[in-house]
Amino acid sequence: MDKHLIGVIGLGVMGQNLALNLERHGYSVAGFDLDEKKRLEFSRKVAGKKAAAYPTLEEFVVHLEVPRKILIMVPAGQAIDAVISSLRGQLAAGDILIDGGNSHFLDTERRLRELEGTGILFVGSGISGGEEGALWGPAIMPGGNPLAWPHLREMLQAIAAKADDGTPCCTWIGPGGAGHFIKMVHNGIEYADMQMISEAYFLMARLLALSAEEMSVVFENWNAGPLKSYLIEITARVLRKRDEETGKPLVELILDTAEQKGTGKWTSQAALDLGVPAQTIAEAVLARMLSALKEERVRAADQLSGPRPVPAKDRDEFIEKIRQALYAAKICSYAQGFQIMRAADRDYWWHFDFGAIASVWRAGCIIRAQFLDRIREAYQRASDLANLMLDAYFREALHSCQQAWREVIVRAVENGIPCPALGSALAYYDGYRSAVLPANLIQAQRDYFGAHTYRRVDKPGVFHTVWTD
Repeated sequence: MDKHLIGVIGLGVMGQNLALNLERHGYSVAGFDLDEKKRLEFSRKVAGKKAAAYPTLEEFVVHLEVPRKILIMVPAGQAIDAVISSLRGQLAAGDILIDGGNSHFLDTERRLRELEGTGILFVGSGISGGEEGALWGPAIMPGGNPLAWPHLREMLQAIAAKADDGTPCCTWIGPGGAGHFIKMVHNGIEYADMQMISEAYFLMARLLALSAEEMSVVFENWNAGPLKSYLIEITARVLRKRDEETGKPLVELILDTAEQKGTGKWTSQAALDLGVPAQTIAEAVLARMLSALKEERVRAADQLSGPRPVPAKDRDEFIEKIRQALYAAKICSYAQGFQIMRAADRDYWWHFDFGAIASVWRAGCIIRAQFLDRIREAYQRASDLANLMLDAYFREALHSCQQAWREVIVRAVENGIPCPALGSALAYYDGYRSAVLPANLIQAQRDYFGAHTYRRVDKPGVFHTVWTD
């Protein structure tokens, strides 16, 4: 009986493409899906290759080499639990289960606990890159039971994307739910990045009246400099695309309501739970929620007043200011993401290597960007860096960009153009660099109505005042 080196459960687009990626790198693959159509489609794609789909879960398991390695690519949540439950009685100590979906890290922690004592090695792995990345090389962020890593390392690093220096964009992240936590933060940064890019687009459209084609050229130019990234690159392509029926720019025919799958919200919730200010990521999530209120916004547009945008005359100068504002805000959103990971590392004892995490994100994933090399270098210089903004490179970048950044936000406010992510990033920067904040008044108010006490700047101790005469 032929045995396969790895099995993939869930033959949707991501599962199929990862299976094809594995097979292309010399690993024979068994596939299984409850949907017969997906099994047949996979069988057609792998005809003549070292891969096969099996009609039952039992046959699938029997055709795997021991120790069995199974990659689960089904929707996060109950579907993952159902697969694990179905497999438990068929697996033995030393077998490896890999959840490659967008699971919440606390679910991964729970599943690890539930499998304790079985000998089954569970891995929660973040995988980023979409359909194309899954097929040609994603960024992979495995965590969980560390005993599984020696059995998976060669295989996962073989199929992962490679950075420009040839380093695989895959490394062991840490125990417990560490891998899925890092993928969650990746997605939170992705939300912020996308929102800030859309705000830059909106400013150019509203204040400079640039056409989609003209903005495509702007983003192409930006992609040749410090903003070089996957999201900037595809933005230029999106803006260039025309609708086949009307000939109009396709982006202008797309309804302005952004959907979400929840990982950005999870990131914001985790930041709140960990006590980390990550307002730019949260604003990006809230902006999507606000966009979904399309009917209300249309009615409100006729009832709520505001300034009418005045076209800017300094076209090229303002475009450059928007670029600088976008770059500065991008630094802040990444700083917030790394602060969230830093706090989680403190609370969960995952022992993160932040330079290695930045390295994993350099290729394959959605937030891959040129300046991730700078982030990797920053943590190589100082592994205990308190905040990314304090690194010499990023500190200087923020200093050189901040005047343009401020002018862009002022222009947006004066013209009634919402820029929640770009604006919140500036507020984060100004708040973090402020030696004194107005929280003393808040603490006095808390003591007034709730006797919550306060500390003083002129002497040690905890104090309470009777504020009424």
